[in-house]
Amino acid sequence: MQTISPTRMNLLQRRNQLRLAEQGVDLLKKKRDALVQDFFNVVRRALEARERLNRKCEEAYVLLSLTKAWEGREALESAALARKQELFVDIDIRNVWGTKIPEVSPVNGRATPSDRYNPVDVSAGTLETRSNFEEVLAALLEVASTEVKLKKIGEEIKKTTRRVNALEQIVIPRIRSEIRYIRAVLEQREREDIYRLKRIKKKLEAKEKGQRSSSEIF
Repeated sequence: MQTISPTRMNLLQRRNQLRLAEQGVDLLKKKRDALVQDFFNVVRRALEARERLNRKCEEAYVLLSLTKAWEGREALESAALARKQELFVDIDIRNVWGTKIPEVSPVNGRATPSDRYNPVDVSAGTLETRSNFEEVLAALLEVASTEVKLKKIGEEIKKTTRRVNALEQIVIPRIRSEIRYIRAVLEQREREDIYRLKRIKKKLEAKEKGQRSSSEIF
């Protein structure tokens, strides 16, 4: 506190800093509220995506077991290696109060059975198993997308909360303390100036009174 020069210019600067800090807290709180609302929306979607993934996995693995028992492991492995298909995803960036939130979605659509196999070479069970696992992959991609968003939003909420706490608990109290110190010093100086002016005025009045008395004598 002693390093602060208690001048009116510094007092004006601290008041401006206090106003900006309070505006920053207000904006950060609005940002945090928007992120929290978005976070809970994504949580709901993430829970629904997890439920779909679990359901799709259960259906796919049950059918896989039945198809493997009926057609044999070798037939399924041969069909799986027949024609591989790459999966491309598109990542869009959504801006929420300055926070970049990734949105992941598949680019290529699902291929039809004729695009992958000769219908004569594979059975209906194999095709249905392949289709079920494609649905599992789509559900898995949706789960990954929601969890990436949850992680990103959660990190930004923590960061914003730390900034709000730093402003409210450290920066703003420090600026207010400096303002009180500068104001107290300036008020003390003003009182001292008034006291000195009063003394000077009394001395001048006493001097004038003495001069008038001397002139009356002579």
